[in-house]
Amino acid sequence: MKNQIAQLLNQCVEQLKCEGHLPPEEAPQVRVDHTRDKAHGDFATNLAMMLAKPAGKRPREMAELIVALLPEADWLVKVEIAGPGFINFFVADDNKFSAVPAVLAAGEAWGRSDVGGGRSVLIEFVSANPTGPLHVGHGRGAAYGAALSDIMEAAGFQVFREYYVNDAGRQMDILATSVWLRYLALLGEPIPFPSNGYQGDYILDIAAELKERMGEALHRPVAEVYAGVPADAPTGDKEAHIDGLIANAKALLSEQYDLVHRIALEAILSDIKDDLAAFRVHFDNWFSERSLFDSGLVDAAIEKLQQAGFIYEKAGALWFRSTDFGDEKDRVVVRDNGVKTYFASDIAYHLHKFERGFEQLIDIWGADHHGYIPRVKAAIKALGLNDEALEVLLVQFATLWRGGEKLPMSTRSGQFVTLRELREEVGTDAARFFYVMRKSEQHMDFDLDLAKSKSNDNPVYYIQYAHARIASVLRQAEEKGMAWARKAGEAALARLELESEKAIAAE
Repeated sequence: MKNQIAQLLNQCVEQLKCEGHLPPEEAPQVRVDHTRDKAHGDFATNLAMMLAKPAGKRPREMAELIVALLPEADWLVKVEIAGPGFINFFVADDNKFSAVPAVLAAGEAWGRSDVGGGRSVLIEFVSANPTGPLHVGHGRGAAYGAALSDIMEAAGFQVFREYYVNDAGRQMDILATSVWLRYLALLGEPIPFPSNGYQGDYILDIAAELKERMGEALHRPVAEVYAGVPADAPTGDKEAHIDGLIANAKALLSEQYDLVHRIALEAILSDIKDDLAAFRVHFDNWFSERSLFDSGLVDAAIEKLQQAGFIYEKAGALWFRSTDFGDEKDRVVVRDNGVKTYFASDIAYHLHKFERGFEQLIDIWGADHHGYIPRVKAAIKALGLNDEALEVLLVQFATLWRGGEKLPMSTRSGQFVTLRELREEVGTDAARFFYVMRKSEQHMDFDLDLAKSKSNDNPVYYIQYAHARIASVLRQAEEKGMAWARKAGEAALARLELESEKAIAAE
């Protein structure tokens, strides 16, 4: 019913344009909602208030115009204007169930459409750094991305799901060095573990695997490991300290450093893949950031920007003129030490997405990346591509509560609840439902006790209980030799008299 009312309102908008009441370019997003009070009808819209300003009219005057132009529909008992310009719709009771036969006839195909028309869309989501297990914060992005992918696929889009593996850069070096230091400790070296290293128990597990595979082949004396390394916090600089350890690890291990790096990456990435598969989240491709460097794509992207005149040098670094495209400041792509920034690889990654022929790109990022959007869109535009083809959707991290207390979340310190622990505690269905129950950009408090409770306060339990009851009725009917007579049921829909039943049918 909501869609049918929206269609009528869209026809009104077109008629308003034809009659000169609205500018031709006006394209409002028509919204129809359930009314809270049935005395005000079944559905309502604020369309008149949205169109009042572009039409140069008062909202109520606009509402009167819309109602006057509204096409006739025999399933509408009454349409009335309320308050400052709301339009309320009253639907005939016998029409509230009109969709039921169509739903039953369509079966599992119901709700599917060809709105997408086969348009190819790449949806990149989760893409958590492979520096530790997935935690409950990542779970929300996983559930949201998977749900969006499924919905768009059902709507006729050709969906390609991708996980961007951040397997290059400093964070991976910190991970590899953390594993190596724990490995040295297992060999008996008195290692003072850096405050900025990864400290979770999973690091010890990977270090033990490294020891089992390599024996003492990677052993180096602690004096050599810490030679020339700046002091750690609190008396020193923790960033300089970990960078010094990384430099020493690379120098002391030489080619074997890549082995440590690879073993750490493979262990964590394997764990991430297992977690997501158990969470029923699947990807068509796991794209390696490192491959962008190995294939020369990062250099090629920077070269394209240079040729277009959007790269300049300052203080030994290379900068991208992102302010030319509305960003608040220009961005470094190559530091003065010759190291390319994460932004440089991100430019190359998005260029590669376009080069693969996708017509639409959707990135699902954590809300803390909001400020990153303008620079990425600026780079796309500077490369001569359509930045409107990229849509970035933001997901707020979830805050986990148990027993009225907020649970800590820090991958670096190793204090967090993993997605696996959440799944095992509340179940995949409950976790995914809770994650997508609210808009992705809204803050979310995930109450573990509520998610596990067997009460009507828990929406998942309520739905599961309803399904179980329906399944039980059908099973008992079959056991008693009673066949489901669909036509007879459709003819008796008028016997559903509860307002809640009517509301569900009219949805």
